[in-house]
Amino acid sequence: MRSSNPVFSRRGFSRDNGYAGFGQQPQAGGPAGATQTQQGNPYGGQQAPAGNPYATNPYAQQDVQYGAPQAPVTTGRMTMDDVVMRTATTLGTLVVTAALAWALLPVDDANISKSYGIAIGAGLIAMVLGLVQAFKRKASPALILTYAALEGVFLGVVSSVVDNRIASGAAMQAVLGTMAVFIGVLVAYKAGWIRVNRRFYGFVMAAAMGFLLLTAVNLLFAVIGGGDGLGFRSGGLGIVFGIVGILLGACFLALDFKQVEDGIAYGAPKEEAWLAAFGLTMTLVWIYMEFLRLIAIFSGND
Repeated sequence: MRSSNPVFSRRGFSRDNGYAGFGQQPQAGGPAGATQTQQGNPYGGQQAPAGNPYATNPYAQQDVQYGAPQAPVTTGRMTMDDVVMRTATTLGTLVVTAALAWALLPVDDANISKSYGIAIGAGLIAMVLGLVQAFKRKASPALILTYAALEGVFLGVVSSVVDNRIASGAAMQAVLGTMAVFIGVLVAYKAGWIRVNRRFYGFVMAAAMGFLLLTAVNLLFAVIGGGDGLGFRSGGLGIVFGIVGILLGACFLALDFKQVEDGIAYGAPKEEAWLAAFGLTMTLVWIYMEFLRLIAIFSGND
């Protein structure tokens, strides 16, 4: 199940074969355990038990002579260690550039305009690189690390502004909040309290698109009329909007965990670990920014 939105299409390794884990649907009128042909499967003649996410492996290699899917090779598969290492590398790059931006781009009255300009430029380029990676069929480590580096510059300046000019200690509070959400969702996912299925995926995607649409409309009104636009980023409404943003980020984390779990179970290629790192980094940045906004709003209401 590939989203038409290029940002959201990163969810799931199976780019053309459906979202790993819940791409199958029972046939109408058929029993729950009936076999079915997976929609969008390049190995269309293969039958798989309904409800079994691993019955049809999208990474199985096609038999050239007979057209039958074969088990993937045992070497070069993605492992949890691969995901952890790639994610640590990506997040490490982001943290290093964020720290450098904080130290080298001052946000005092004399320099804040210049620093903001650099941060906005880095953020826009990072957004473009993120979209490029979302459209690519294969992960590009150089592209992902460049995205992380530029995103770090943007976050470093924004965090410095909030921490030094609005709410002292806001950056550390946002980091701790992001870590708490990550650990909480991971525990809930491993314990089975969160069930990521097709319905969950559809709900999260619809809610996220609505959230981003409202954000874009609010930004448009802010540009045209000044101030905070429709007020989605200030006061009581801003607090509610920020909490919703954090909850959406938590849902995206659950999708990321499902992506990793299914990729390992399917025997995804080792380089796909970079896609997992890319997705996790984007989600954690989302959650961090929502926490930072919430802290700024609460500080402004004091």
